[in-house]
Order: sequence, then structure tokens, then C-alpha cells
Amino acid sequence: MKFLTNSLAKKMWLTVTAAIIITILYSYFLSYLFYEKIYVENVRESLLTEGRSLSSEYKGGPLTEDLREKIDWYNAKSETEVFIVSNPRELSACLPFEIDYQTLISEEEREELLKGSTVEKLGYEKRFDRKIMGVIIPLLDDNRLQGIIYLYVPLAKISEITQDFAYLWFAAAMIFTVISIILGTMLVKKLTKPLLDMKDAADHVSKGYYDIHLEIDSKDEIGQLANAFNHMSSSIQKEDEKKKDFLANVSHELRTPISYVKGYSEALISEMAESEEDRQRYLQLILRESKRMERLVGDLLDLSKLESDEYKLEKMPLPLGQLIEDAIEKYKPILRDKNLDLQYCLDPEVIINGDEGRIEQIIQNIMDNSIRYTAEGRIMIRLSQEKDKCIIEIEDTGIGISEEHLSKIKQRFYRVNKGRTRSDGGTGLGLAIAEKLVKLHQGELTVLSELNKGTTVRIVMPLFEIR
Repeated sequence: MKFLTNSLAKKMWLTVTAAIIITILYSYFLSYLFYEKIYVENVRESLLTEGRSLSSEYKGGPLTEDLREKIDWYNAKSETEVFIVSNPRELSACLPFEIDYQTLISEEEREELLKGSTVEKLGYEKRFDRKIMGVIIPLLDDNRLQGIIYLYVPLAKISEITQDFAYLWFAAAMIFTVISIILGTMLVKKLTKPLLDMKDAADHVSKGYYDIHLEIDSKDEIGQLANAFNHMSSSIQKEDEKKKDFLANVSHELRTPISYVKGYSEALISEMAESEEDRQRYLQLILRESKRMERLVGDLLDLSKLESDEYKLEKMPLPLGQLIEDAIEKYKPILRDKNLDLQYCLDPEVIINGDEGRIEQIIQNIMDNSIRYTAEGRIMIRLSQEKDKCIIEIEDTGIGISEEHLSKIKQRFYRVNKGRTRSDGGTGLGLAIAEKLVKLHQGELTVLSELNKGTTVRIVMPLFEIR
């Protein structure tokens, strides 16, 4: 039994075969029963028609010899056995087989005859080895039963009637079975082939080959499953590529500062620095690169936490304007050194339900980018509210971002400057972290920019609801 059910194709084949067999048997027996019923009904109607036609010859009064002769003549010519008797008790003597009068016509049936109703009889007779269909027609005169006409015919066995039919049915059934088996086999193959293809594709994916694509054109559930598989495979491939890019980026970001630290440390140890000034410069470079590594590791840890479902914010009602003002306070010395003008217009009435530390981190990450990529001009910060939302805009007059890079700027480690120079710094994770933090606050972060004209980062978050 396990052999028969260890694959979907075998199960479907068994189902199709069973359905074919059941359909053939059911159709045969149903036709058999209907045919028998129609035959018996036709015999009954024929006997009733003959009996009523013969009874119309009776004009009342005692039964005449002329009427008896007519009935006898009709009996001789007809395949139906017909008798006419004046007393129902005489009928048992006329029949060519033994039968009891009480069995032939009961008192209840005699009452029916007196009412002018016909009586139908259907029973098995051993002598004929078959059923007998009989009809009794009353002959009434002034509510008196003057006689009866009895018609009967042995019913042919259904096996005799349907013998030729059975042969034709068997031949048709065999043809139907062969055609059904062929079509069923084609159907099973058609239904199971996409599933087998998906199984093979799943085996390839499990081995790390994510570029496989299923070519299935059907729009049914199997086609939808194939499309879902293709989408899953494509998503896994993209995630695998992102993972590889992520590892490559992390390796690159770490390798450069480690090389600096290693190189200048070896220079200090080997006393390659010829003066105190050189030693101080080497130490400053080592410190700078150490801080770069520390910042990168910190950003990676933050990103890892934010991408886990277990990360929770510690939310509380926050006056957002005051929080932004405090966050940008530490940037004023840097802005003075770069001769950048800082302007801000903050609505003091804006209150949100947020995590103070994470909101400050969002502002700082965006401010770091604005200061880093703005050589001259100004940085403008606006905070306003619109209906049940608050809007934060941080606008700079920096180098801007071209349209081809704008859609990717929030990706991890993505940089417009592919050279990854140390002068423009940054880990490439600031906007990615900021966007995830904004989403955790049920908000949305959008970057608008035009090359050589500046960049605007727009954040929309829900206001605190007072209940």
C-alpha cells in the first residue's frame, strides 16, 4: 500500500482509475434499473389500454356468448393472455397455473372492482420462472359486478431484454476506459510535472543555486505556487547578494582603518618617525581610524538590533522642538569651523510619543551627512505639524544627489562616491539606521535632492494622542 501512495502522481492515478470504474459501474446499474422500470411501465400501460378497449365492447347485462367469442378471438391473436369470466372464482380454473382465488383477488380488491377501478397484479410464478404482470378490468352493470376481463403477460427477464444492450454497453465501456486512461495519464502528467519541476528547483535552491526560474504559464493554484516559488527564489538571491555585499562592505570598511592602525603602529615601534611632530601625527591617525572602527561597529550593532523583531522602543511623550534644539547644539562649533550657517524654525507645540535617545540618533545621523557633504551655504531645520502628523525637514545646500543614486541612497553601505575616500568619511549606515528608527515610530523618511543644489530629508511621524 505504501508503494501505491508514496507519490502524488500515483495517488492521482489511483483516484482517476477509481473514478472511471465507479462511473462505469454506476452508469451501467443505473441504466439497468431505469430500463427495467420503463419496460414494466410500458407493459402495464399496454395491458390497461387493451383491457379498457375490450371492456368497451360490454354493453351491460349478463355476459353474452358473442362477447366471449370476441375475447377468445382476441386472445388467440394477441401475445397477451386474455380471459373473460362472469364469476371471479372461475378465473383460477382458466389460468394455466395453480393459483388460489383468495390470492388472486382479495376482498379489498373486489371492493375496488365494484367501484369500477382496475386492479393490477405483479408477482413471481414458478411455472414461468419469471414475474407475471396482470390487469383485472371490471364489467359493471348498475353497480353490479357482472364479470371481469383478466389480462396477463409473463415479463421478460431484464437480462434477456438487455443482453444486446449489455454487449454494446461493455464495448462502449471498454472504449471509454481506454480513452479515459489515456486522457487521465496526460492529465496526471500535466498536473504533476510543474510540481516535480518545483521539487527539482527546491533541491537546487537548497544547494545555494538561487538563480533558477520556473517557466509555468498556468494561472491556476499551481501557477500561483510557481510564481510564489520564483518570487521566493528571487528574494533569497537578492538577500544572498545583499549578505555578500554587506560582508564585502564590512570587510572593506574595517580593513582600511586596521591597515592605518597597523601601519602607523609599526612605524612607531620601529621608530620610523624622525621627530616628535611625526609621532604625534601618527598617533592622531591611529586615534582617528580607531574611532572610525568604533563608529562602524556601533552602527552595525544598532542595525542588527533594529532588524530583529525583538527590538523595543522606550516611548514617552516628547516635546520634539526642544529635543531637536538640544541635539543640534553640539554641532554649532563644527558649523562655525566650516563657515556654515545654521537656521531652524521649530514649532514648540509638537509632541510625539517616541524614544528620546533614538529620535536624537535620527537627527544626528542626518545632520552628520548634511555637514559632511555641504562645503558652503547653510543648513535649515524646520518642524511643523499638519493634522495628526508632525513634519521634520533638514535641508542643506550641499553637493546633492543625482537621480540615479537617489532611490538607493538609504541602502546599507551605499555611497554616491564609489571611491570611498577617507576625506568624505561615513560608514554608509546612517540613513539606513535613521529610516528603520523612523519606521519603528510609525513614520516615513523621504530624501529629496538635486545634484549641486542640495538635499532635503523629510520625516513624517504621528503626533502624540491625548486620550
